[in-house]
Amino acid sequence: MKREKEIAVKPKKYKRSAPDIAFTTLNTIFMVCFVIITLYPVLNTLAISLNDGTDALRGGIYLWPRKFTLKNYETVLAKDNLITGAYISVARTTLGTLTALVTNALLAFIVSRKRFLFKSQLSLFWVITMYVNGGMIPVFLLYKNLHLTNTFWVYIIPGMLSAFNMLVMRTYMQGIPDSLEESAQLDGAGYMTIFVKIISPLCKPVYATVALFVAVGQWNSWFDAMLYNRMRSEYTTLQYELMKLLSSVTNQGATADTMKNASAAGAVTPTSVRAAATIITMLPIVCLYPFLQRYFIAGLTIGGVKE
Repeated sequence: MKREKEIAVKPKKYKRSAPDIAFTTLNTIFMVCFVIITLYPVLNTLAISLNDGTDALRGGIYLWPRKFTLKNYETVLAKDNLITGAYISVARTTLGTLTALVTNALLAFIVSRKRFLFKSQLSLFWVITMYVNGGMIPVFLLYKNLHLTNTFWVYIIPGMLSAFNMLVMRTYMQGIPDSLEESAQLDGAGYMTIFVKIISPLCKPVYATVALFVAVGQWNSWFDAMLYNRMRSEYTTLQYELMKLLSSVTNQGATADTMKNASAAGAVTPTSVRAAATIITMLPIVCLYPFLQRYFIAGLTIGGVKE
């Protein structure tokens, strides 16, 4: 009896073959090299942004600052209208993402229903709009006639509906079993109840994906601020202000005048300021992505069980 228990407890060893070991080794080396190649430009930019500007002109900075300083960030954050631009960027990113999710999800739910007529024709029409548009001048005149220019809503209303995001959500919703909707209808649930309590909870992965797409687009956008709100400084955005800052500096090599000006300005150079502005631009999205990553993983596995 005791011997039978010992045999049952003893784990079974798995002997790996030579091809498996070789594949695992090569795969690990490849992934490590891929991570290094991907992260090096970001870490190098971070090191330059935290390094003394005059010292950075000498080169040789890779992953760690040689002379640590925060002067570069102080110079960027001291720029006029930067705080106002940050408030507007946060507001347009938050409100624009929420409104885009609601409108695209509602339209995708309607189009994904089997009883909806002309859904194939409408889907084709929306696909065409992804490749053909009216052009910059007609769009500007349209926004002007709608009184959207020189207002905050020019950042929100045009981006409320996206054919690409809507089609992504529609495709995802079509993969949800119809039996869930039919059982809810038998219990007396309407379409709005089905959308809110059944479809939406199952669509969290695609919602998170679209939310990240929209948020990144809203946060990085600066051209619409220059085109539609250039004369209204109270509606400027962080990216537009940083764009103006980056366009005012050059990425040239060190000269005697450059060294003299950098020393007088508190060891700040165009290269170091550019690096600091780049880090400030990408930091919010980098902080947001880890919270949405689990939804991407769920999006790869959900739907594995089919009827």
